[in-house]
Amino acid sequence: MTPDELKIVRRAYAKQITAVLRIVDERVEAAFAEVPREDFLGPSPWPIFRMRKAYVPTPTADPVYLYTDDIVGIVPARHINNGQPSLHAFLLSQAAPQAGEHVVHVGAGAGYYSAIMANLVAASGKVTAIEFEPELAARAKANLTPYRNVSVVQGDGSSVAFESADVIYVNAGATQPADIWLDQLNDGGRLVLPLTTDLGFTSSNWSNMHLRGAVFLVTRKGEELHAQWISPVAIFPCEGMRDAESEKALAAAFESGEHKKVTRLYRNDQVPAERCWVRASGWCLAYA
Repeated sequence: MTPDELKIVRRAYAKQITAVLRIVDERVEAAFAEVPREDFLGPSPWPIFRMRKAYVPTPTADPVYLYTDDIVGIVPARHINNGQPSLHAFLLSQAAPQAGEHVVHVGAGAGYYSAIMANLVAASGKVTAIEFEPELAARAKANLTPYRNVSVVQGDGSSVAFESADVIYVNAGATQPADIWLDQLNDGGRLVLPLTTDLGFTSSNWSNMHLRGAVFLVTRKGEELHAQWISPVAIFPCEGMRDAESEKALAAAFESGEHKKVTRLYRNDQVPAERCWVRASGWCLAYA
């Protein structure tokens, strides 16, 4: 397949994955059409995740096989993947990075979605890509070399220092928000926050995913932190942000439902229990 033919395939892929969840942000579609996915997934054949058959290698080295709404393994032995494109397209449309903004990508993996973020913030903006796994951080750094507005940091995304941000995009399942994510969020800034139980990644029952993981969009408005549920999720656990007390509280909260009614995040546990969807030491997600 020629480079020009592959560009046509990428445009079709971008249109299809944004249509899946009715994403109307043309900037997101354009970013997915621009970034070559094969540049971030290592040598072929590429392992495509199939629920019943685990990973199935692509038939050949033709990158056209990567332009579907499928999960691709980047460290398949550990079930570390390049996530589902339509989900990330949707979450990015909700976070809405703008030209000139600073995006912090926690859990950057091999860098594919960091590159899409770099495209969205344009040359006037910047992306800080943080990856805990040293091998993946090295891969991301090499893969992102052409993207001059991206810097890669190897470290724990729940504690490594970074400059204040307009968007913090967490690409792993936490049991609570890290202090630094809230401390460093600019006024008007958006935090994409996946919260998961201990079964949020290990269970094979995908039909109950909404009872094990949820993504919340947290927006700072002055001193207030507004929050809303935006998606169910099953995602790799976030290193450094798995707390037993919060996980227990989350598991109970998911069983009770009501996550779609959440409107606020508080950095204390003084809100009355009847107003909270989940409450643990030092934080809660509440209905008002």
